[in-house]
Amino acid sequence: MTTVALGELFHFIRNGMNVKQDKSGSGLPITRIETIADGTVDPSRVGYAGLTETDSSNWLLQDGDILLSHINSVSHIGKCAIYRGVPSKLVHGMNLLCLRSDRSKVDPEFAKYLLRSSQFRLRLANCIKEAVNQASVSIGDLQAIAVSVPPLPEQRRIAEILDKADGLRAKRRAALAQLDTLTQSIFLDMFGDPATNPKGWPQVPIGDHASKIGSGATPRGGEESYKAAGITLIRSMNVRDGAFLRDGLAFIDDEQAAQLEGVVVETDDVLLNITGASVARVCRAPADVLPARVNQHVAIIRPTATFNPHFLEQYLLSPSVKERLLKIARAGATREAITKSAIEQFKVIRPPRELQDQFAARVAASEGTYRQMRAALSEMDSLFASLQHRAFRGEL
Repeated sequence: MTTVALGELFHFIRNGMNVKQDKSGSGLPITRIETIADGTVDPSRVGYAGLTETDSSNWLLQDGDILLSHINSVSHIGKCAIYRGVPSKLVHGMNLLCLRSDRSKVDPEFAKYLLRSSQFRLRLANCIKEAVNQASVSIGDLQAIAVSVPPLPEQRRIAEILDKADGLRAKRRAALAQLDTLTQSIFLDMFGDPATNPKGWPQVPIGDHASKIGSGATPRGGEESYKAAGITLIRSMNVRDGAFLRDGLAFIDDEQAAQLEGVVVETDDVLLNITGASVARVCRAPADVLPARVNQHVAIIRPTATFNPHFLEQYLLSPSVKERLLKIARAGATREAITKSAIEQFKVIRPPRELQDQFAARVAASEGTYRQMRAALSEMDSLFASLQHRAFRGEL
């Protein structure tokens, strides 16, 4: 292993072309921060500025160029992806750094894994400068980070091993993505598209068939008043479409919870985000976070025996229904919001409860498979992290 400054491994590390972007689709595509959000170059998440190849010849990416996020929230600083010629012409835009490998010193695939290694990210963390709304790392500080690299043949061997392991993870993620769509496919097969209601189900207001609809509040003192443990306070960040996110759970004490007795959460209550950027996200409340309350950004919908909670959740997740909810939210005078009365008046189809229960049983079976596959992916992620750690300690 040879220890060098990172900048010595690349012909250049530079920011991109400073040009105002839009979504017009006119001209060559330009990278944006979100272009590499999932760790790959996503051709669907680019901008445009009517550029021709002549306009941007100095900024066109080359096969093997690495794009790295250096202006973002702290957790996303250092995220990177390698460009492999898709799309065939791609302009390097602002706010992502381009690292062009000197291939006499470093293999691009090895460099990608080096930048993702835990050892490098620890050093990178020391260079991050935080501001009010974002964080950043300078090119100079990035170039100066010391890294250890083996000879090129060893780099290629390590990259090949990590590529194979990463490929297995990618296949498992793809399978999970397919399972994500299965529930909605079952819903459409059994009940039809809510937009057209081809099976002619009766339509009724949610408020007529809910024993509870309501939202809570944030305790006095805001986040400063949260506890290390106690009664869960569910916030909008915890509500994802069809999934409850346990990361970032807040907790309150018995005294604070007593002030929110009107919004005690029960298992399988349907949770609906009613304000902000995440408005209209929906999921069911899981049993393992109870006892719980909700804050002012989340509404509880507790259906009566008319509706199976699994059915109601998937109905509200249907694309056409989601668009109706968003339309209601956008009608707010000052910000996106869904009021209690709007929820009560919101109409849903009402198939027979027996059919809803059949749907819930099929969903439960698919969710069991999903949990098993998710656990397997988590184990693969841990094994990959261990493999990568060993690789950059010279133990692979």
